[in-house]
Amino acid sequence: MTPTAPPVNNTDKPGWTLVWSDEFNVNGLPNPLQWAYDTDHNRSGWFNNEKQYYAAKRLENSRIENGQLILTARKERLSSANDFGGQNYTSARLVTRGLASWTYGFFEVRAKMPCGQGTWPAIWTLGVGGVNGMVWPDDGEIDIMEFVGSKPTVVSATVHNAKYNWQGGTPPTTLTAAVPDACTAFHNYQMTWSQDKISIGVDDRIYFEYVNPKNGDRRAWPFDRPQYLLLNIAIGGDLGGAVDDRIFPVDMHFEHVRIYQKSSP
Repeated sequence: MTPTAPPVNNTDKPGWTLVWSDEFNVNGLPNPLQWAYDTDHNRSGWFNNEKQYYAAKRLENSRIENGQLILTARKERLSSANDFGGQNYTSARLVTRGLASWTYGFFEVRAKMPCGQGTWPAIWTLGVGGVNGMVWPDDGEIDIMEFVGSKPTVVSATVHNAKYNWQGGTPPTTLTAAVPDACTAFHNYQMTWSQDKISIGVDDRIYFEYVNPKNGDRRAWPFDRPQYLLLNIAIGGDLGGAVDDRIFPVDMHFEHVRIYQKSSP
């Protein structure tokens, strides 16, 4: 049974019902009824040539403080960890995998990005299914927001699936939006996902859309099954690029995560 999230007072979205949220009101580690830690590839190394070790239940990397969730990337070697893979940086990757997932809805994450060359934070979803909960890219990936410190005034969005992905399929379309103060101010990163299309935007301004071709090709539209949410800061890698060690520690701040679904008539 999926745990029930605490209610929020701000549900003024006509036609939608709030089905899951975290307002980050209790100091300490993230709520274990709502968030798990993805540490699966610490020992073997993370994808896309990323350089971080993702720590679990460690306040130095993920904590709630004064109404905000704060993910922190640090320059340090956590060599005492039994799954240490030789990384020179620590960070955190929070997931709702095994706790909550959704098919369709309006997703809103209010966040402020970490700055600095080599940072690669993301707000995204992955499909539930297959071995260990996912087969990529068949089960689908939706990148609600990606940011890299080398381009601190823009954010990007895209989708991946078996037909459109950056690893062997037709290259996906990645679109960007200008957010000049992404590192210094909070913004609402949003996705509206229906059986017809996926629309992604920032502060109620849509800049990316992916339309369901409705031709029966599941390779192009696996997005009729549940997806779970991920929040993380990657370091370096294919997109993050060269890392400036002078930037650390760096923080990614969140004020809320809210997920709505269409209200019954």
